[in-house]
Amino acid sequence: MNIAATDLLSPPSFAAGLSQWSREYGTPGSAVWAGQPNATVVAADPDFGTCLEITKAEDVTRLRFMGETPVLPGRYLRISARVKAVAGPKPALRIAGWAGDSSRRRVAGLTDVSAQMALRDYGKVVEISAVVGSGARDGVDLVWGTAPVYGHFGLDLLGANGGTVRIESIRIEDVTAQFLREMMDLVDLRDFGAKGDGKTDDRAAFLAADEAAKGRVLVVPDGVYRIGSDLTLKSAVRFTGTLSMPRAARLTLMGSFTYASYLEAFGDETEALKRAMQALLGYSDHATLDLCGRKISLAEPLVMTEIAPGVTSFTSRRVISNGWIDVKDGPAWRSKVVTSRARYDVGQRDRLTEVADVANIEVGSLVTGPGVGREIYVKAKNIGAGTVTLSQPLYGGSGMRSYRFERFRYAFDFLGMENCARINFADIEFSLNGIGSFLMLPAQGQMFHVRDCFITGPGARGITSVGRGCQDLLVDRCQFLSSEMTLRAQDRKTVAINVNANDVKIRDNRFVRFGTFMVAAGAGHLLVGNHWFQGDNESAGKRVPGLVIAQTHCKMAITGNYIDNNVIEWTNEYAVNPDFGPSQYSFGGLSISGNHFTVQNVLQDFAWLSVKPYGKGHHIHGLTVADNVFLSLGGKIRRVERVDTSFADLDYSRMRNILFAGNTFNGVRDYVANPVQITHQQAGAQASWVVPVSAHLPFQGWAKQVDSVTAVSMIQDGAGRRITEMPWVRTGQGAKKANVQVEWSKPAKGKVVIRARMDDPN
Repeated sequence: MNIAATDLLSPPSFAAGLSQWSREYGTPGSAVWAGQPNATVVAADPDFGTCLEITKAEDVTRLRFMGETPVLPGRYLRISARVKAVAGPKPALRIAGWAGDSSRRRVAGLTDVSAQMALRDYGKVVEISAVVGSGARDGVDLVWGTAPVYGHFGLDLLGANGGTVRIESIRIEDVTAQFLREMMDLVDLRDFGAKGDGKTDDRAAFLAADEAAKGRVLVVPDGVYRIGSDLTLKSAVRFTGTLSMPRAARLTLMGSFTYASYLEAFGDETEALKRAMQALLGYSDHATLDLCGRKISLAEPLVMTEIAPGVTSFTSRRVISNGWIDVKDGPAWRSKVVTSRARYDVGQRDRLTEVADVANIEVGSLVTGPGVGREIYVKAKNIGAGTVTLSQPLYGGSGMRSYRFERFRYAFDFLGMENCARINFADIEFSLNGIGSFLMLPAQGQMFHVRDCFITGPGARGITSVGRGCQDLLVDRCQFLSSEMTLRAQDRKTVAINVNANDVKIRDNRFVRFGTFMVAAGAGHLLVGNHWFQGDNESAGKRVPGLVIAQTHCKMAITGNYIDNNVIEWTNEYAVNPDFGPSQYSFGGLSISGNHFTVQNVLQDFAWLSVKPYGKGHHIHGLTVADNVFLSLGGKIRRVERVDTSFADLDYSRMRNILFAGNTFNGVRDYVANPVQITHQQAGAQASWVVPVSAHLPFQGWAKQVDSVTAVSMIQDGAGRRITEMPWVRTGQGAKKANVQVEWSKPAKGKVVIRARMDDPN
């Protein structure tokens, strides 16, 4: 990498005259040696040939070449001279220079002279030399940094006056190659004036080195380099030393944007991931942060508003991929819990007022208490007004109550950003170790995507939404493993996913033994090809909801899943007025098809599908349960579906558009279908045949409609004579409207097949 040949740098021989040799500092207009009585050019010295002889007459006798020798960042020059004492007092020698900047002014504050060398013997030739360069490296005598652009170099004579010396020449050589690393495609940061002392702001040196690299690798030697503000490096960088930066300052490694590079730069795994995420959200010219297959020990949550201050909105696609995040226990992961009294008014459906100690309640806290549905969070707060904004309304009505607020800690926490979208996590194992939760979504955003990941042992939650940041959430081919595997199903508290917005796709995942797999508000969701199971080792275990659908008209498809030892519970627990009212949709828009349902070792009253209205007057107006397989092991259960009447029952008179067909029942006592086909054998002649139907209709609904009555044997009167008339039917008979009555004009007997239903089909 020598920039110039030696013969182009060295001054001309003294034989050319002394008009280019200054007695001062070599600057234009300074006094020269030409015509001085104490200086002469000797033509034939036995050691030097042509040389300069000077008799010292001043305390510091200076000899400077007046030509401007270029001094460039990354360039190292050796200035040398061969000298001998001839007569009189023997002076000391030193190499010296004058540094000039681009404005042709002297650069102050630099070391511009070398160490001294003594002349001890007459006639003995000695050589003195010194290296000038921009970087503070071993072997560099005059460290000039990057400010100088040229220099005037030469020799100083020191000590007693009257002595005579002869100087062969002043030689200037480019010795940059001696300071390079083994490979020639490296640029060393020290060559551009970096100190690496942890105090000096080395940002300018980084920028200069990056500009000079032009495709070569920028090398950061051992040391601590303080960077005072944002730094973007286009070149690939190799770190031996580390960086120190203010939290708000962003490092963007455009030429080597990987987690490994940030780990080298900062030396701490958590800090490296923070800095890499900060850069990723800062338009780093890269769409993907590659974790390089590394195991990363995460000592604290990554809160995006803290690690990327000032970034309030980000909607470009970004991917974090290919690594292992391992959460390490520590105080930063502790949840904050506040218990406080507050007032709820149904007229302010998403707000608590008169909240005591509101300043200590964190945004993102889970709210629990009387009249509070599952997975309701603090979306915002106003300390001055004493209010808290909720992610969903409360069903418990108006009143002053005590509530509990708990803020979980998440490995990746996007809450606080005004809007964030299209963040992808791919091919990552998250070992949460029962300590931290996985992902807190922003209050606003869309299209977060988690794919091909293992989320193992979340302490409280997997993916949490406090607002609409879950819009279009995609979760594909992941495994979620609970931290509560050994607990009974009813004792578990963890939740894998909750959503509030629309159009979520959960596909081909596996969820193991959470308290709840998913709490879903919003509409338009697709759950396809998943396996979620929540069993335990109890001999007659209690089975709890795995999927909670917390919206009445949900427009949801649950298709091709393996639903194992848990309940699909359909509620309206987010209704501020839970009773059915005008201009409302009641329960509808749900399709459950092609799934495998399994349960084992449970009580007989278990059912896979439970509708739980939190108020009166609700009904079902759009439900398909088709082509599923229901299997109970270790004992029979009564039914596959039920209505949970803890708060209210359904209005069976308003049931509409319900299809329950093509299902397979094993270990289930009551076959259920709608429409259902019932075979009735009337042994004794009766004019009115009572046919029980409700037990085989979904939710034991009313026998509302009869599509057909078909005789499958001869219909006879009491004397055995054939009856050829067409009967008519009465629907909704009996105390619970559970029966159909087939009416004849006279007593009759025989066998019929009745096709009945519990709804109005349109």
